[in-house]
Amino acid sequence: MRLVLLGPPGAGKGTQSMRLKEKYHIPQLSTGDMLRAAVEAATPVGLEAKAVMDKGGLVPDATVVGIVADRIGAPDAKTGFILDGFPRTVGQAEALAKMLRAKNMDLDAVIELKVDEAALLARIAQRVKDTLASGGTVRADDNPEAFKARLDAYHAQTAPVSDFYAKQAVLKTVDGMVPADAVTKAIEQMLEGSIRCVGLG
Repeated sequence: MRLVLLGPPGAGKGTQSMRLKEKYHIPQLSTGDMLRAAVEAATPVGLEAKAVMDKGGLVPDATVVGIVADRIGAPDAKTGFILDGFPRTVGQAEALAKMLRAKNMDLDAVIELKVDEAALLARIAQRVKDTLASGGTVRADDNPEAFKARLDAYHAQTAPVSDFYAKQAVLKTVDGMVPADAVTKAIEQMLEGSIRCVGLG
């Protein structure tokens, strides 16, 4: 089961990734974690990434995809994986597709969690209000302004990735505003349908 999870900040990708990981016994792959692991292990692509990061630069797509390629070649990813937070751009999606083709692999599904962004902003504003009312401290990155900036970055860079996968007919959308258990159930039903279709083919 090879999956990509898409969705804006606050959509619940992390929660759903963990549940899918437990159900299908496949690793959840975060690019941040993979980058750190590759740098620590001093792999060839890890050393490339470290050289760029040490200069304060952005790690090139080719290097990130190289790290993903190394990671999905690990024994625990033999039966599949969940990519969470990658690809972030159409360029990365194209590079990922090329790399998977070279390994004779396909994605089983790309699942996008659709959310009402105005409702998410209102939820965060209420959380800030409740935290302050109870005498708590609000993190600098956990407020409506910071969240809005992350949403804007998502729309500029990552939202077009959905169109890329829609054209390949692998994109499936799920309502991310319903309770987490309902989201999980909808995803599992979609994936079971995909597995049946593959089995029939």
